[in-house]
Amino acid sequence: MTSSWARRLVASLVSAVAVAAIGLVAATLVLLIANQLNSAVLGSITPYVAWNALAAFVLAAIAALLGAYDRRWIAVVAGILVGLISAAIGTLVLFSTLNVTLTGQAWGQIASSFIGINLPFWLAVAIAFPTAGYAVFGAIESQGAPASRKIALVRIPAGNLSEGLITHIEREAVDSELADKQWDDYVAALSAAGWQTVEVASADQLADSVFVEDTAVVFGDTAVISRPGADSRKPEIAGTEAALRAQGLRLLRIEEPGTLDGGDVLKVGDTVYVGRGGRTNAEGIRQLRALVAPLGYTVVAVPVTKALHLKTAVTALPDGTVIGYEPIVDDPRIFGRFLPVPEAHGTAVVVLDDETVLMSSSAPGSVALVEDLGYTVIQVDISEFEKLEGCVTCLSIRIR
Repeated sequence: MTSSWARRLVASLVSAVAVAAIGLVAATLVLLIANQLNSAVLGSITPYVAWNALAAFVLAAIAALLGAYDRRWIAVVAGILVGLISAAIGTLVLFSTLNVTLTGQAWGQIASSFIGINLPFWLAVAIAFPTAGYAVFGAIESQGAPASRKIALVRIPAGNLSEGLITHIEREAVDSELADKQWDDYVAALSAAGWQTVEVASADQLADSVFVEDTAVVFGDTAVISRPGADSRKPEIAGTEAALRAQGLRLLRIEEPGTLDGGDVLKVGDTVYVGRGGRTNAEGIRQLRALVAPLGYTVVAVPVTKALHLKTAVTALPDGTVIGYEPIVDDPRIFGRFLPVPEAHGTAVVVLDDETVLMSSSAPGSVALVEDLGYTVIQVDISEFEKLEGCVTCLSIRIR
């Protein structure tokens, strides 16, 4: 965690240097051109612009540390504010060094400078912050994560777990004490398989928060923060976002009006199957496609009408074979290699390594099928979560 925050600090400082330098160079060039490229005026231009640039550096670094680059629109607003405020501060400092008394006339000069001599500076900063600064910050913050790691984010069941949403099954009574024990066993199984388990901050009033997979999708060192399709689940993303940031991942996100549940996203190599169903809409798929295309992934949209999520119906083995329960799969032909399993709860596998998968003990026939293909299967009992349309994949977010 320390290294990730150190990397964030470095990213903030370097991006601030870039923003301030662009403002300095742009303002100097414009003022030189305005003075017919007379180099003799550099002596008076440089101190004036330098104070602005120094103020912009400090403000841009602070804004980056506070999360101004977490969302593009925030970066746009922050860039305008950094530009305007730094120009005002720079002018005030310059007036102070020149012993100019801050009379009403002086304040009027400062105000008019925003559409005069300070215009090229603050405008350059306002443009540079959400463009060059954003790119530099993202490039540095996404570096330095371990090349090989096995981390699973998990979230303890909420006290009101039994109130979790259901859509395609009849509601059954949930034994909260048994669910807690099953969750402990699930986490222990991941740990025993060599995965470091990290708990996302608990959300005791968010019934579905244990199904943490729906709040984000990880692509190497980049995480896409989702926007759940159910309004009651939207507050869940804050805790996941904080946990992913602590792991040093670069964060992108799905924005309104897009919706996307992580349970609708199945990665098979560089192909990303995304379920278009009740929780993920077309705009969410469009946004995900745009976000992950630069990372080398191809998004394939899949209709989902018979199950809550795509990964309720299908998941994939380590070799890329997609497995699923045919009665709840809209069109198996979409997938390159499809293997039907005999039970509805046998559709979900968590890939632990190239030879080992985690599966529900509720599907012995499916477990036997996967074992017969040469894989080692670790079984866990998650019956209480299956009563809420949960499965082994949705109880964790895997970072590898």
